Amino acid sequence: MSAPMKKRLTEIVTVGSESFKVPKETARAVLVLLKGNLEANEKITSDKSDTIKSLDARFTSAGAILQGARIKEGLSQVELAEKLKISQTNLSKMELGKRPIGKAMAKRIAIILKVDYRVFL
Repeated sequence: MSAPMKKRLTEIVTVGSESFKVPKETARAVLVLLKGNLEANEKITSDKSDTIKSLDARFTSAGAILQGARIKEGLSQVELAEKLKISQTNLSKMELGKRPIGKAMAKRIAIILKVDYRVFL
């Protein structure tokens, strides 16, 4: 008898005419990142499941952008925190919107993640 396979939970994100499956944990960050990189005639939609709705409620816009940019650069929270010389806990709080990202910190983050610092303010 074979062992049951663990199914990975995903969300469907549609960009223009293309659809992609993304992990549920990062769906919100993916959507936020994509919105900043669209052509004028493209639209982004998702199936807006309960997972997306809970992620929308959980993350602030700046926090979701921070998480998405970090993931896009292939960095873990620990790796980014080390580069910023802050604790992983503080970085996590910023991503969750429990700690504001000040202008000075936004500029430091922007250099490492190669984004405009104003997206975090």
